[in-house]
Amino acid sequence: QVQLVESGGGLVQAGGSLTLSCVASGSIFRINIMGWYRQAPGKQRELVAKITRGGSKNYATSVEGRFAISRDNAKNTVYLQMNSLKPEDTAVYYCNVDLLGTAWSNYWGQGTQVTVSS
Repeated sequence: QVQLVESGGGLVQAGGSLTLSCVASGSIFRINIMGWYRQAPGKQRELVAKITRGGSKNYATSVEGRFAISRDNAKNTVYLQMNSLKPEDTAVYYCNVDLLGTAWSNYWGQGTQVTVSS
């Protein structure tokens, strides 16, 4: 059994910062890509950022320069540092991981709410 547990969401004023964390636990042999997605009310889920095991990163255009993704392979953890937050960043943020347990599979976290007030 594999679990992804997210933390760090909350309410913040525009211009503020938050850091999200996601820890993968269970029968894990190897983790490949780790990423963050978000879904705002009435909108489709979208990629925010992703990072490979080797550290290559991709960002959505809307967050580039404001958000930073990182990971700690020893702790099976991925982070999302969010700076200069805007009201349009308000969404439920989901962790997503490609990992090898009994087989290569893709997993989602339960989501954490980020609300940015103007």
